[in-house]
Amino acid sequence: MSHLVILPILLPMLAALALLMTGRGNLAWQRGLGLAATAALLPVALLLLQQADDDSYQVYALGDWVAPFGIVLVLDRLSALMLVLTALLSLPALLYASHGDDTAGPNFHALFQFQLMGLNGAFLTGDLFNLFVFFEVLLIASYALLLHGAGPARSRAGLHYVILNLTGSGLFLLAVGTLYGITGTLNMADLAVQVAAAGPADAPLLRAAGLLLLVVFALKAALLPLYFWLPRAYSAAVAPVAALFAIMTKVGVYSIVRVYSLIFGAQAGLLADAALAWLWPLALATLVLGALGALAARELRTLVAYLVVVSVGTLLAGFALNSTTALGASLYYLLHSTLVAGGLFLLAGLIRTQRGAEGDQLHPAAPVSQPALLGSLFFLGAVAVVGMPPLSGFIGKLLLLSAVAPGAQMAWLWAVVLGSGLLALVTLSRAGSLLFWKTRDITPVAARIDRRRLAGVILLLASAPLLSLFAAPVQRYAQATAVQLHAPAGYIHAVLGDKAAPRLAASREVQP
Repeated sequence: MSHLVILPILLPMLAALALLMTGRGNLAWQRGLGLAATAALLPVALLLLQQADDDSYQVYALGDWVAPFGIVLVLDRLSALMLVLTALLSLPALLYASHGDDTAGPNFHALFQFQLMGLNGAFLTGDLFNLFVFFEVLLIASYALLLHGAGPARSRAGLHYVILNLTGSGLFLLAVGTLYGITGTLNMADLAVQVAAAGPADAPLLRAAGLLLLVVFALKAALLPLYFWLPRAYSAAVAPVAALFAIMTKVGVYSIVRVYSLIFGAQAGLLADAALAWLWPLALATLVLGALGALAARELRTLVAYLVVVSVGTLLAGFALNSTTALGASLYYLLHSTLVAGGLFLLAGLIRTQRGAEGDQLHPAAPVSQPALLGSLFFLGAVAVVGMPPLSGFIGKLLLLSAVAPGAQMAWLWAVVLGSGLLALVTLSRAGSLLFWKTRDITPVAARIDRRRLAGVILLLASAPLLSLFAAPVQRYAQATAVQLHAPAGYIHAVLGDKAAPRLAASREVQP
């Protein structure tokens, strides 16, 4: 059993503990250790991605207690992909934060590492209760990070964020308790077997628990009608925290994909595809309202936050199509949308520093002191997020639109995706005009951009052309991931071993 699988959790955990015990009052030490630990995650994640590329599963049994009795971590294509995405997003965000934003409040670097620990743990865990535990780790860290820098706007947004997520946590526990009471297990592979074997007497309560989990994950993912907290929270956070939060909604998306392909997927007997009928209309509605929210936004940060909502709707619409081709397209789009949104949040922070008291408000103000540089970066991010050729947003949307079969679903998806893209184009064109062209005849604020902050922005926005340049291998990996997700028997056998065959056979006998 290789111990490499647990490193993405151990590295940030140990770094956070070291920062709490030794880093107080020594900012250089905090920055150095935080950056070193975050940078170390990238080669580890890439190595795990390489190991998962052969379609194998790595199961790490904590304490050497075998599943389903012990806690396991499971590495497959999807979890490896999410680990790499987290590492790629977090390093530029922390590099940006380490040049001023980390001084606005205490323990920023320790909280950042705890956040990474929670994210990586959520992607690796093979146990539903430990998914809840890692949710709580990342949420507690995110509460403090959201309030980093204080101020009334952050306090109001933080209060709403905390209340909603505490409610979600309570519902999560209720759903988990119901599932355990009926099946006697919370190991996801074992749950998949037990749910598939459920008879008519247990099916209604299991369906209720499954749909309650959908509500919880929809809240985390910011799916309609549970997305209203996101624009206020993300726009109130400091730029690097908002950039890191770009992957927070993807934890909810990941959880929906994992649970409703493994436990409540096509093989779940009486509970097969329990969530798809709900996801399709909600995803399309989220797309539409997210685009309208972006159109009405009065600040660049709020605009980008609504674009995150649009990306969630796009991703879950692809999953709801219930095909490997559509899911593969969604996974490619997930990489693009997360990294580009993170870059745009950081760019909004740079623009705010050069517009003085007007910040990133979308109305005429003093010109920025470096319009060519910031304008070019904004243009790159706008073209990418709208989905115009030749960047990765265009490729992702093209793959998704070409994955839907002719019929009603095709008509709805094409109309909603293309319509929301048009609204995003109008919105970002107006924002760019107000920020860089329609300026007042006022002397610009004398604020030059720190090169290392600029590097963080460029690293994230460069993902759009790089994902276009390497679209073929990335899409091949994403498509293979989708195929693996649609064949959950491999996951079940990897986790349960010799116990999987009789349990699967029993479940097939119970099914009508």
